[in-house]
Amino acid sequence: MISENPKLFYPSVEKLVKEIVAVNHAWKVACELFGQDSLLSISSRDLKTCLQVRLLRSYAPEQVYLIEDKKAEGERLYSLCLREPIEECLYAEHLPMRIAEKVLTDKELKQFKKI
Repeated sequence: MISENPKLFYPSVEKLVKEIVAVNHAWKVACELFGQDSLLSISSRDLKTCLQVRLLRSYAPEQVYLIEDKKAEGERLYSLCLREPIEECLYAEHLPMRIAEKVLTDKELKQFKKI
């Protein structure tokens, strides 16, 4: 029998942020090397979204919150802002608003925005 590891099932905010940043970087590299429509690019992008949703559902709004990135050009984006920096990170990357509206409920969107 495999022993249960609570850290695996309930990762800390720090661990999730580090994973999001790493996967975001991998996604960008995959897009450059193989194109946006490659399986690796799509899987990396989707994994980043899943990790961001997990971060929000586990730690928002106390430790992370959504705020519209007014400086973003093109598509409207949310920044996942951290209330306390984690290894010099001030946010857990961007999440397109159209994706957030698909994967989060209206109640969650309202709850996860800055108080």
